[in-house]
Amino acid sequence: MAEFRTIVNVESDFKISYSDRVLMLGSCFTDNIGQRLAQAKFPVTVNPYGVLFNPESIAATIENGLNNKIIEESDLLLNGDLWVNLDFHGSFSSTDKNEALAKMNLASQTLNKKLSEATILFLTFGTAYVYKYSQTNKIVANCHKLPGTSFQCFMLKPEEIADRYTRLIDKMLKLNPNLKIVFTVSPIRHLRDGLHRNQLSKATLLLAIEQIVSRFQQAHYFPSYEILLDDLRDYRFYDTDMVHPSSLAIDYIWQQLRNSCISPADNQLIDEITKIETAANHKPINPQSVEFQKFASAQIDNIKKIAQEHPNLDFSAEIKHFEQYVKN
Repeated sequence: MAEFRTIVNVESDFKISYSDRVLMLGSCFTDNIGQRLAQAKFPVTVNPYGVLFNPESIAATIENGLNNKIIEESDLLLNGDLWVNLDFHGSFSSTDKNEALAKMNLASQTLNKKLSEATILFLTFGTAYVYKYSQTNKIVANCHKLPGTSFQCFMLKPEEIADRYTRLIDKMLKLNPNLKIVFTVSPIRHLRDGLHRNQLSKATLLLAIEQIVSRFQQAHYFPSYEILLDDLRDYRFYDTDMVHPSSLAIDYIWQQLRNSCISPADNQLIDEITKIETAANHKPINPQSVEFQKFASAQIDNIKKIAQEHPNLDFSAEIKHFEQYVKN
């Protein structure tokens, strides 16, 4: 019988292991996959500056990290009663100027450290449209709800993006020659740009990435956009806003990443960790019962066995959780 869907067969030329140190930057889709990696206890850092959508803002953020940029008062803007920075997500804003600066500089220091340590860098592009702030003539990462008249919106060209990242990757590889860079395009649709403009934007990102990957042996592409748009291809796999992928779709893309990029041995470890996390999230009907105490004790023994085999993994929170149910 003929297939009733188009299956995207992912053949990856890069691998992820528990010995890797992963850094992820980009759109909120990065947060979703980064969360899956974190839950599986991979050493991963996700969006130290907050969510980033366009390639230029991601590139500028990386350069800030490479240069260990110090965020100063002159980099802040008072918007209402909040001190904001147009390079940072709104979660870094504060009514206290010093608090905002402290959070931003901590993020910048973290990014600098992770860029030098990372073995895999995931970059997820969301849109090719950018907003240039008229007062500084700089492309911003976040408009912070400033008046639209303060910005000029335009779309980057594939060649601009590719050339920008060619220079940037050269810099990164000088600092960190072992770095592998994985590009992906977020399947999240930017409907405020309009359906046609959104398609033009995604096509621009795909063309740019194709050029970048062809220039660097260390650069790779993972087809998260194609998996959702061409494989799943149904509103069942979107959240209630009909824009963002549903948790089911994210799980499917995560499984595709696991199947194509993670070894069978590490996948087995992920399954074991998932079982532990599921057990830890289980709410017992009677936590004082002998049966549940035996269950908790067995979980601790299992965790300690895995931890002994993988001493680089931190299970302290899970052990503490189950120990509260075990009577001495």
